Amino acid sequence: MPTDPPADMSFVCFGEILVRLSAPGRELLMQSPRFDAHIGGAEANVAVGLSRLGHCARMASVVADNALGEAAIGELRRHGVDTSAIKSVGGRMGLYFLTTGAIQRPSEVLYDRAASAFANFDPAGYDWGSILTGASWLHLSGVTPAVGANASAACVAAAEAARPLGVRVSFDGNYRAQLWKTWNGDGPAVLKRILAQAEIAFINERDIELILKTTFKAADPETRRAHAFEAAFAAFPALKMVAATVRTQHGADHHELSGGLATRSGMVRSRTYALAGIVDRIGAGDAFAAGVHHGLIVGKGEQYAIDFGVAAAALKHSIAGDFNLATVRQIEETMAGEALDVRR
Repeated sequence: MPTDPPADMSFVCFGEILVRLSAPGRELLMQSPRFDAHIGGAEANVAVGLSRLGHCARMASVVADNALGEAAIGELRRHGVDTSAIKSVGGRMGLYFLTTGAIQRPSEVLYDRAASAFANFDPAGYDWGSILTGASWLHLSGVTPAVGANASAACVAAAEAARPLGVRVSFDGNYRAQLWKTWNGDGPAVLKRILAQAEIAFINERDIELILKTTFKAADPETRRAHAFEAAFAAFPALKMVAATVRTQHGADHHELSGGLATRSGMVRSRTYALAGIVDRIGAGDAFAAGVHHGLIVGKGEQYAIDFGVAAAALKHSIAGDFNLATVRQIEETMAGEALDVRR
């Protein structure tokens, strides 16, 4: 059975909402002078995923007070996310540019987030007591504190405010070296403070090595992963669950995906999905986080939670854009391995 499964849930997801500009198809960036535009961002992706799976999700963020910010808010509302905790202020939206990989050429992300409205916002401007009112969970990721000093301070403040208010913290490691380097932020130290507040963490052995400044030397990947999870549980007393995906890449658009969910008493693992002809892998980790939470909420056990989370992530690879638009029915059909005949 799940660890402390709550009967009713509402989530607050805090982070920067981004405008994504993608080269069309599998073209290189600026190979032709046009982009495909999507709204996204790690925490917004989780909020949309949870909302579409039937859960209450509120997005806390700051956007530019212009047409791009209005479009971001409107897109979240379209998917049922509560946007009442999003502030609109003067400034610019954070952007990222995506070049989708093909065959042996990997996908590439180019960030343009410096001095965005979110990055510049004074961390004292967030009233966490008000923002977290009525919430069961606060979901954070390692992307947000990497944006800059203000965002880092806000993310740590949110995590440390949540537990005294009875709000449980969910944390996705999402280490972004490119972003930390732009302002010489101490990523491991900041992520350690956030992880210290988390009850469930979406992290792998590399995240744990980074945060704990250690190395797990077992040659077997499964053993190395198990040792890393044990070390995380030992280092962080509040931590109850660790969930992670395992990805094998045969080419840019041909992967295999599985996952595991560990508690202090053991681990359960999912089946492995063969993902050939990937449409879009961005947001798959966020789909996984939303899916695992859904599985825990419905109270069908830890095995169901990891199976649902990995199936949700697998389906996200078939959907363009940052958001996972798959339904509970579609995800459960994927879990069951149902035939892929055309539905008429």
